Amino acid sequence: MGAGAVTLFLCGDVMLGRGVDQILPHPGDPALRESYVLDARTYVELAEEATGPIPRRADYAYPWGDALGILDEVAPEVRVVNLETSVTRSDRFAPGKAVNYRMNPANLPALAVVRPDACALANNHVLDFGREGLAETLGTLAATGIAATGAGRDLDEARRPVIVPLAGDGRVLVFSFGMESSGIPPTWAASDHRAGVHLVPESSEHAAREITERVRKVRRPGDIAVASIHWGSNWGYQISRADVRFAHALIDGGVDIVHGHSSHHPRPIELYQGRLVLYGCGDLINDYEGIRGYEEFRDDLRLLYFASIDRDSGRLTQLRMTPMQSRRMRLCPAAPHDVEWLRATLDEFSGDFGARVYCDPDGMFVPV
Repeated sequence: MGAGAVTLFLCGDVMLGRGVDQILPHPGDPALRESYVLDARTYVELAEEATGPIPRRADYAYPWGDALGILDEVAPEVRVVNLETSVTRSDRFAPGKAVNYRMNPANLPALAVVRPDACALANNHVLDFGREGLAETLGTLAATGIAATGAGRDLDEARRPVIVPLAGDGRVLVFSFGMESSGIPPTWAASDHRAGVHLVPESSEHAAREITERVRKVRRPGDIAVASIHWGSNWGYQISRADVRFAHALIDGGVDIVHGHSSHHPRPIELYQGRLVLYGCGDLINDYEGIRGYEEFRDDLRLLYFASIDRDSGRLTQLRMTPMQSRRMRLCPAAPHDVEWLRATLDEFSGDFGARVYCDPDGMFVPV
């Protein structure tokens, strides 16, 4: 990569609530209102049955496991995560939600340990404990010095990007928004007089134009624009034509990276006009190990994405992806046969978008 490149760390959903919250130093109220599980500690027990004993009162770095060492080694200039949980002590469950995630604000060091520069919040769990829970989430993140985008006390704040200055010159602009296709209730949309998320109802050309117009108002020469989108279903590799057109319209309008998430497993990769489209980054941290169903998608396999972008052109110069596996609710290296399964799967479905996925000598995936 050239001297003018900047490397971003991108990932899928970081869910530090529910069962994960229960193994951290300050577990919150474990009460749930799900159809079959009424106590968050049950998810810890299910994971233990599947992969082995899990420590209680684990240190804040525990869920990240070996990923922290990889991040230190790669040393990306900018780190972007999607935090898919509320951060609240509230017990006011959002009505009509089948699943509600929350983490104790006292456990927020488990997010801070990865040193995120931008935290996307426009997803279908950030208001799981209503607008009271959202207010606590926003206040806790701000008090910890974690910059958030995609949700706010009004629409203007929810739309406002995180702006990350780069050494020397230039900035990374991170815009976060979500779609109803990911399960975000329409009533969660922020308005001029109501807190909520930056909700885009559908993948339309009109919506893409509105977003890119806001990008152009903020963007300066040398900036890199990231659109972090929570969209689509949880399972499967097929991408709708509307979503493909939407991603292309964002890039045509001035976005450099489309950072998609919501799916529980990695989805195809596309290089469009020299720019990166990640249709679904998959989960990164959660408490799903003991949950049955959809085993064919191997949602225990996770990816760390490191995208190097040319500062002058915004074009991708290199993408490297590190395969990981969640075991005992901790990220660890995946076994060679699992690495090959994930590579071959990504290669097959990314091929529909003209990208092939290879494994380099360091064991990282590289699309071409």
